[in-house]
Amino acid sequence: MKDQFTHFNSDGQAHIVDIGNKTNTKREAIAKARIFMAMSTIDKIKRNAFSKGNVLNVAQIAGIVGAKQTANLIPLCHPLGLDHVDLSFSIDNKSKAIEITAKCSVNGKTGVEMEALTAVSIAALTIYDMCKSVDKKMQIGDIRLTHKSGGKSGIFNAE
Repeated sequence: MKDQFTHFNSDGQAHIVDIGNKTNTKREAIAKARIFMAMSTIDKIKRNAFSKGNVLNVAQIAGIVGAKQTANLIPLCHPLGLDHVDLSFSIDNKSKAIEITAKCSVNGKTGVEMEALTAVSIAALTIYDMCKSVDKKMQIGDIRLTHKSGGKSGIFNAE
């Protein structure tokens, strides 16, 4: 791991990292998040009983849009032409949570970690927005990178 932050120049000012000399490689990132809620809210999601629509379908689309908008939200991220974004949802009845997983990929000069993290965050916020009328105590958490590959730093895995 490097000793210095790459988003600061020699004068200590923020800048976007120069990736002009880097080579394109296949890059992939997987991120996860959880949204905890009342069991009654989970049951309502399972029954597709929200008047705003199918909560998980809307959250999936929102996560994809979020991934595509990452460079507009995070000031020093490079805009990427994503090759693929996939979101999936798993209901964990025991912990009363929905786990959100985003997988992003690109053939490019910089990684897609921020896109995957943004995707799960926006999907979780969308679930919150769609369900807040029945459950204001929902909590979003456990947002984390679980995999990245490609580029000079190679493969990272965590779970």
